[in-house]
Amino acid sequence: MDVVLLERIESLGQMGQVVSVKNGFARNYLLPQGKAQRATAENLAQFEARRGEFEARNLEQRTEAEGVANAMPETMIVVIRQAGETGQLYGSVAARDVVEGLDAVGFKIARSQVALPRPIKTLGLHPVRVSLHPEVHIEVIANVARSEAEAERQAAGEDPLAEEADDFDGDQDADDLAATGEAEVEDASEASEDTATETGTAASEDDA
Repeated sequence: MDVVLLERIESLGQMGQVVSVKNGFARNYLLPQGKAQRATAENLAQFEARRGEFEARNLEQRTEAEGVANAMPETMIVVIRQAGETGQLYGSVAARDVVEGLDAVGFKIARSQVALPRPIKTLGLHPVRVSLHPEVHIEVIANVARSEAEAERQAAGEDPLAEEADDFDGDQDADDLAATGEAEVEDASEASEDTATETGTAASEDDA
């Protein structure tokens, strides 16, 4: 289907441009949301007559979006999830979780504005692109952790998983040392018993 864009659509074109799109995309997204019109002669003429109105509206919306973007520099949201020792989540973090996280810190956006190609499935700091306007994009950080304390450590640049691995290695080393010590004691004990046995045998032979 050929449509005329009423605003800039990333990967499609600029306002006023006529583009060909799949029928389903046009009917389910572009047309009902007022982002485009069918590229009929009547609609094209109407667009040209109202171009100034569309451009003014776009400028107003972009200015508003830029204001929001300036209020959201380096925004970080915290998402608490359960995860295994390797950092793999028991579940995932999706666009709706980003929307809820931003709402919790005072920014209301639509789920469609979150560009998350695939769900987040690991602990850590994950950049997420948010489109405030077709020409205004920002990046927020999803801090995915198992607890608020862990989230604070990750935000400070620490790697809780690496520290846990170090602690695990340290515990293993301690266990290994303890086991080695126990083995040495057992060896010494056995050697003493062997020496005592040999001494007793030799004394018996001498008496005989």
